[in-house]
Amino acid sequence: MNLYFLRHAKACARSRKWRPDSTRPLTREGEKRMFEAARGLHTLNLSFDLILTSPHIRAFRTAEILGEVFGARKVVETKSLIPEAEPKSIIDEINENFPNQKQIVLVGHEPLLSRLISLLLCGEQTLPVELRKGGFCKLSITHLSPGPCGRLEWLLTARQLARMGSGR
Repeated sequence: MNLYFLRHAKACARSRKWRPDSTRPLTREGEKRMFEAARGLHTLNLSFDLILTSPHIRAFRTAEILGEVFGARKVVETKSLIPEAEPKSIIDEINENFPNQKQIVLVGHEPLLSRLISLLLCGEQTLPVELRKGGFCKLSITHLSPGPCGRLEWLLTARQLARMGSGR
């Protein structure tokens, strides 16, 4: 199985206007850069069986953009990817509900995604991984479990992805 991790793109700043925090949308720049990054990803000839996303608006829109560029039909919301979730909850959800999916994208927030990547690589949530906004990471997983079960294939920033898409 390949697990891909996508941190949501740049969102509006926290403010009273966006309460609760889950309603904060992407900025125009965030949407534009996410489209550029997704087009860059498209040059890698990837395909996805499933896109799982946090229900927070900024993450859901990021997942929608990825789905638009890739023509993906399956974007599924899950509370297991909200910022406060425990990494083990998404592992359990995938194993219970999507065990036959081989290419899964997880769209969410920090620090959850970094903690999950760390858990799958070394069995602890302390590995200093930085997944920037719009960043994309690929792990190859031998058997999905809350312990060392994956190998880091790559970790790319949104800027790197955008350059790949523009041919620079």
